Amino acid sequence: MKKPHLCLSTHLLEFLPSSLINPRLFFPYRLHSYECSASRPFPDYSPKKPTIRDSDFVHQISTLIKQRRLEPLPRVLKPFELHFKPDHFIWVLAKIRNDFRLVLDFFDWARARKKLLLEAQCIVAHISIAYKHPETAHSLIRDLLMGRNLDKFSVRHFIEQVIYTYKDWGPDPLIYDIVFQVLIRARMVDEARNFFHRMLNYGVIIDVHSCNFLLTHLSSSGIGNALKVFSEFSESGLCWNTTSYNIIIHGLCIVDRVKEAHTMLVEMESKGYPPDVITCSTVIDGYCRVGELQTALDLVEEMSVKGLNPNAFVYNSIIVFLCKKNKVVDAEKVLRQMISNKIGPDNVVYTTLIDGFCKIGNLPDAFRLMDEMKSLGLFPDTITYTALIGGLCQSGKIDEAVRIFQEMGLKGLAVDEIAYTTLIDGYCKNGQLNEAFALHNQMVRMGLTPNIVTYTALSDGLCKHGEVETANELLHEMCGKGLELNICTYNSLINGLCKTGNIEQAVGLMKDMVVAGLHPDAISYTTMIDAYCKAGKMGLAQELFREMLDKGLKPTIVTFNVLMNGFCISGMLEDSKKLLKWMVEKGISPNATTYNSLLKQHCIRKDMRSAMELYRGMCSHGVLPNSDTYNILIKGHSKARNMKEACYLNSEMIEKGFKLSGSSYNALIKGLSKRKKMTEAKKLFDKMRAEGSVADKEIYDNFIDLNYSEGNMESVLELCDEAIEKRLINKIGNEILKK
Repeated sequence: MKKPHLCLSTHLLEFLPSSLINPRLFFPYRLHSYECSASRPFPDYSPKKPTIRDSDFVHQISTLIKQRRLEPLPRVLKPFELHFKPDHFIWVLAKIRNDFRLVLDFFDWARARKKLLLEAQCIVAHISIAYKHPETAHSLIRDLLMGRNLDKFSVRHFIEQVIYTYKDWGPDPLIYDIVFQVLIRARMVDEARNFFHRMLNYGVIIDVHSCNFLLTHLSSSGIGNALKVFSEFSESGLCWNTTSYNIIIHGLCIVDRVKEAHTMLVEMESKGYPPDVITCSTVIDGYCRVGELQTALDLVEEMSVKGLNPNAFVYNSIIVFLCKKNKVVDAEKVLRQMISNKIGPDNVVYTTLIDGFCKIGNLPDAFRLMDEMKSLGLFPDTITYTALIGGLCQSGKIDEAVRIFQEMGLKGLAVDEIAYTTLIDGYCKNGQLNEAFALHNQMVRMGLTPNIVTYTALSDGLCKHGEVETANELLHEMCGKGLELNICTYNSLINGLCKTGNIEQAVGLMKDMVVAGLHPDAISYTTMIDAYCKAGKMGLAQELFREMLDKGLKPTIVTFNVLMNGFCISGMLEDSKKLLKWMVEKGISPNATTYNSLLKQHCIRKDMRSAMELYRGMCSHGVLPNSDTYNILIKGHSKARNMKEACYLNSEMIEKGFKLSGSSYNALIKGLSKRKKMTEAKKLFDKMRAEGSVADKEIYDNFIDLNYSEGNMESVLELCDEAIEKRLINKIGNEILKK
């Protein structure tokens, strides 16, 4: 490849220091970008010739500014200001260009007096690069292109001047990279692309790092244009690098085109651009975001085979995915693997796991991880504390949530709108509306602006406590503040109206949502279906369910459970069975709640044979029984006097960590008593009292009579006191005294 030809005109060469004639100094970057044999030459620079008078004038100025010592340039040049013309600047510049500091001072003086041509400014940019001051050239070109509102014609004129002055005042191709980058910064993307192709005519290929800057800019606003440029520039002779591929791959993953990104990863490797850790981690993160964990894990294995060690980003992507799927225990295993591979988890990884444990209600493990995080010198931030507050509120531990909230302030952490809103929502869900509104007022005093989520939490709290009118007033206040109601706000109001029996108003509100440009979602429909079911209007509930399906909305398992419960409480057992069969056929997995509604109906009808068949079918389908399942069956068997089955289920329930409800205790004790198994009944009664569950009057009557008949008066009086204290009975004392 030939080196570029340097052709400086004789009248300028005399002013150039010999040190600057070294081609390697002019071309410290990309000599390989030139293909002069196949390209047109740069134009020769032929400036306007000075007159004799102009030459004398220029000579005087040049001599004075060269000889000045500490005198400011404005004072030295004061006598010449009146007759100084823009052309004089270029002629003087040719005589002083061997002193870069002087060039800049003279440039500043002329610019302040608006005595500069565009040609002159381009020349100074060239000189700046020649003297290894590319930042000065960048600043100058940035001011030219971004400091003015230039039209396309002005931009083209500027580019022409840069090219025209290049041959005799440069020549360093770095100037074109700088112009290209500034065009991109100025959002003149079309001009930058045209400039790239224009420079190809002169044998200059813009540096790949500058082109990567264009790719980054384009991919941030849409991957389509970035892909077009990637292909276009490649065909023009640009050799992209690994970073280039990484930019495109990242852009594809952002819009969930992960398979295309993976294909590009394979392609880059086949073209001799080895993927790096960033390439692989980007695709792995993409697969995690679209839910393809196994493919992501396969790619992690491939990384190891290629000698690329997964970084913190890879592990964090997998941990985030698992936490979103509520597989937090598995996510912690990934953390342990990460640590064993000597990759230190950061604040984000721990916060993700803490949030995951909080969401599934496992607060002990959340606090354990917080302590571990502190022991590693990582400090919980606002997001970490907010996750804990949310978890505590979800578990009904409001006092502890308040303590954590206050601890944030004591530790100097910024308590933001999200932290306030989380605690406000916790207060509302716990029925502490006064505290919620007091915290809202404190939030405002702190200069924080409540958002739509804050008001929705307050509105939801009011609705759940039957204060729908107050909630409506609050929503009008929201609208007055310019906040637009969202789907969650409407759903909150619809729920409140349904709970207070105002179903017609709720239907009207759903219509208002559509007028406001919002479309009822699965939650909106599920709330209305539930209201119709509880009102015994199963025909309307089914009609609404069909409408939901017709609109392409996917019912959630809650929707099916609501409908199932409605059929059951309306005694429509056959319809319930048909719904369960339809769910299974459609691949919709019922959960324990789905089966519990049917089990309860069978137990009410004392059809324990059908109930147990359903229970076994439930287990065979991989649906694990929950606490409600066991309580329903134990009560059913107890009332049917099937005490062997009831006690077996009780033992199984305890082994699985579940607890009997108060009503189940009562049913089981009564069943044992009626079967004359008083020893077992008494043990269960004592356990029930120790756990704080309340037995009913009939059970207290039985055990008071039993102890009285055995002459155990101390126990009789103790049970009498308990019964009276619990306001279960008020006549036992007199009855016992009469005996």
